[in-house]
Amino acid sequence: MPANPRFRRVVRIGPVQVATYHDARGRERHTAACAAPRCGFSTEYDSRAAAELAARTHRCATR
Repeated sequence: MPANPRFRRVVRIGPVQVATYHDARGRERHTAACAAPRCGFSTEYDSRAAAELAARTHRCATR
């Protein structure tokens, strides 16, 4: 049965949303995902600082 993550501390930095959640093993994980159409950028990190840095430096290639 797949886990349904509950995102918390969701912030938006430009077109990228950064959120914190707990994975299936109970570890705290952080994700950064671009909400721009046809971009597809999405990554997971162990630290919140890394996810926010990725969000600040992300540039969509579909412009």
